[in-house]
Amino acid sequence: MGTKREPTARQMRLAVELRRLRDAADLSAREAAALLGVNSVQISQIESGASGVSEKRLRRLAAHYVCTDEAFIAALIVMATDRTQGWWEEYRALLPTPFLDLAELEHHATYLREAQFLYIPGPLQTEDYARAVFSYRVPELPQEELELRVRHRMQRKVILEGPAPTPYEAVIHESALRIMVSDRSTSRLQLTRLLDLSEADHVTVRVIPFDLEGFAGAASAMSYAGGAVPKLDTVVRDGPHGAAFIDSQSQLDAYRTLFRKVEAASLDPERSREFIHRLAKEL
Repeated sequence: MGTKREPTARQMRLAVELRRLRDAADLSAREAAALLGVNSVQISQIESGASGVSEKRLRRLAAHYVCTDEAFIAALIVMATDRTQGWWEEYRALLPTPFLDLAELEHHATYLREAQFLYIPGPLQTEDYARAVFSYRVPELPQEELELRVRHRMQRKVILEGPAPTPYEAVIHESALRIMVSDRSTSRLQLTRLLDLSEADHVTVRVIPFDLEGFAGAASAMSYAGGAVPKLDTVVRDGPHGAAFIDSQSQLDAYRTLFRKVEAASLDPERSREFIHRLAKEL
């Protein structure tokens, strides 16, 4: 018998939202199970991501939980019934699960926003830039895994360059533009790529210069993925033990505010392109 695959971050998000709906209805797992005509173990399995849920059963749960937000229910149904096997599945058991979860999150996002202060955002990186970043990891990665991570990062570009590109906005601090993770040639090509991408209608690149006064938001680095409805937005932050997916409504509100502050501190897109162009000429 094969080992059961751990639930993805998207499956866990569905499970968490169903648990939140039950808690809001002030029902125990046993009470919810009785209303559905199942046992409490099945409710626990659904709410832990260990078991899926059909559209019919999900609608019955929503009705019992007195959830009247039709757009939210429809979005949960899509999450429960979508059987997409994305390009990231080829990396399963080859790369850590968060790599796959991030690619899946980006695939389903309605829009993406990033604020970065030390590195160029992943979807905007060139292959040489990405390889330099992964090469600096301690302990060092085996060459095969390093190349897998680089290839995975390059495939994430589909969100910007695929047939149905995702609206994307990046706010990048001057420090990330100036830090040479490799050599001058790599930095020059990276800045050129930023300029090229910034010309696309669905891509917005903004720069925060060093000489901006009153900017204290350098700890606000984040990736923000818009969900089918705002309740299903997600923030991704890098932590000491890997990426953390944040989805509580209070935290989402806080990060929305943080991003607006960071965005307000940045140059407009045209001045940002001029800024990047000047830096590229210096190299």
